[in-house]
Amino acid sequence: MAFRKYDTCFFERYAMLSLQTLLGHKFDGLVNEDRPDLQSEDRRTLGIEVTRAMEGGKASAQQMLKSMAGIYVRGVSEREELKKIVESGYGYGLQEGRYVGGLELDYWKSAKPLKDIIRSKVRKVSSGFYGDFTQFGLYVFCKDPLGEAEVADTVRFIMDLQKDEERKYARLYLSQMTDLFACNLDEDISFEYRVTHVPVSKETCHDLYFGALEY
Repeated sequence: MAFRKYDTCFFERYAMLSLQTLLGHKFDGLVNEDRPDLQSEDRRTLGIEVTRAMEGGKASAQQMLKSMAGIYVRGVSEREELKKIVESGYGYGLQEGRYVGGLELDYWKSAKPLKDIIRSKVRKVSSGFYGDFTQFGLYVFCKDPLGEAEVADTVRFIMDLQKDEERKYARLYLSQMTDLFACNLDEDISFEYRVTHVPVSKETCHDLYFGALEY
């Protein structure tokens, strides 16, 4: 099957819906725009850039392609979900991340390692590329598994990177489908309170997937 070029709006909508569903009413008024990808309705209070990170580049993408080719589906519901993955080109949120849709493959293929993408996004926000908002956030879809130590290391990295910048991210969101890490980057709080781990149920993943497709 030939797929069109990936539509990044699927992931931007998925990010928006996950923030609204998992973190509350502060995000109810978000709209899907550009530079940054998610914005408050007034276009000045809150701006959130959405991106993705993955180690391995093309090698990892090739492994994903093998996952697409070696699908073995047992149950009826699994077959129905697989059909939706093939039709839509997206698999994120279904089948516990085992399968990747055709459009999604290209999305991940162009991803950079986590610290590289953070370094790039910090440069952009500090330069004014994303405009002026009262608060900036960075939402990163992470294909590689992150534990508490990796999340803490990432928080320290971005805080050190942007400590002397006037424009900076106040929040970092690291998404791994079944886990969301909401990180507070403000300088005046204790490190032990910086990271909130929000587990995401399979049912919620399912709802977010179809919500992002149908929004």
